[in-house]
Amino acid sequence: MLASADRVFTAPQTGPQPSPRSDVEIYQMWEIFKAVNARVKAGGEVVNLLVGEPTLPPPQAAIAAAQKALGSGRQLGYTEALGIMPLREGIAGLYRRRHGLDIPASRVAATIGTSSGFMLAFLACFSAGDTVAVVEPSYPAYRGTLKALDLIPYRVATDAATRFQVTPAMIASLPPQVKGIVVASPANPTGTMLSATELRAIYEACRLHGLWLIVDELYHGVTYDQPADTILSAGDDAVVINGFSKYWGMTGWRLGWLVLPERLVPRIEALHGSLQISAPTLSQLAGVAALSADEELQPRVLAYKRNRDALLAALPRLGITRFAPPDGAFYLYADIGDFSDDSVAFCKRMLEETGVVTAPGVDFDTADGRRFLRFSFCMDASVVDEAIRRLEPWFRSLNRR
Repeated sequence: MLASADRVFTAPQTGPQPSPRSDVEIYQMWEIFKAVNARVKAGGEVVNLLVGEPTLPPPQAAIAAAQKALGSGRQLGYTEALGIMPLREGIAGLYRRRHGLDIPASRVAATIGTSSGFMLAFLACFSAGDTVAVVEPSYPAYRGTLKALDLIPYRVATDAATRFQVTPAMIASLPPQVKGIVVASPANPTGTMLSATELRAIYEACRLHGLWLIVDELYHGVTYDQPADTILSAGDDAVVINGFSKYWGMTGWRLGWLVLPERLVPRIEALHGSLQISAPTLSQLAGVAALSADEELQPRVLAYKRNRDALLAALPRLGITRFAPPDGAFYLYADIGDFSDDSVAFCKRMLEETGVVTAPGVDFDTADGRRFLRFSFCMDASVVDEAIRRLEPWFRSLNRR
């Protein structure tokens, strides 16, 4: 018999347990981050092609607007749930300049980044238990957000034959339980985008089959050989998600927007007011000013194009020949199946032996991502050039499978 001091007590298992909704996948990219941090802590160099975060500061006009607001001494309190009217009108003006569209400011809602935009759109469009199609490869937070909202992601597999984009035929073949689909153009991780003709065909296919169409247009503005088309040119019955993170380089400002069909506007207004009140006031004021910063931002896009072209020229020299050249965004999604079928282990080994870090494809494609890497190129040209310099001899030393 144990003495009282030696007794072992086991905590009861009858208390509240976490919700299954919270059991979302953890990105394997965080495992790579741990390896990066360990290498830096040990004094090693890292050539970072991992993250999709522009390294240059926000537009000077946005910084000046924020400084002016902070220096005014007035309280930066809550705004209307849909955002301040100057921002909503400015975003409507953006669609006039870029696409020749007359989008009423009343259909624009400012959100706390695109992450909030997706949550609000999913809540407004779908009921708990609904199935929503997600084109893969794609941004992994689509799946995580859907699951956290008690929605069921349905994988739509694509490959290089369609430039990793969905087609109307794929939409027509979706099972009847699917209530909507999430599409991106330009897309993360591939950088490919849909033409106006393709977007219209997808829009009509969704209309024909009674599906909600949610389109991620976050990388508009970051395009190389031609500007991106918007789904709004095809019609008003789609939900568009966009924001200031990528083209404007304002990731930490957490400012995005939705363009909505009229019937969703009051739903989004009520949801946003209940869940988050409003987007940050300071960021909204900066966003108004940022909308006029094209002259400052266009040279950055040219710099991304230079990096893209350098990678496109280098990958065949590495023995990587299967990929769809990116039309926009700042990623290149490359098939490394000739070298490995474990992209996480491959990324870790590449970091350890060369100091170069990229993202494993498994985060973006739940079935085929083990054969892919995502190269990000939104950093200074010297970083991309150094990565290429280190990777060329290393890939030549590898054994092909």
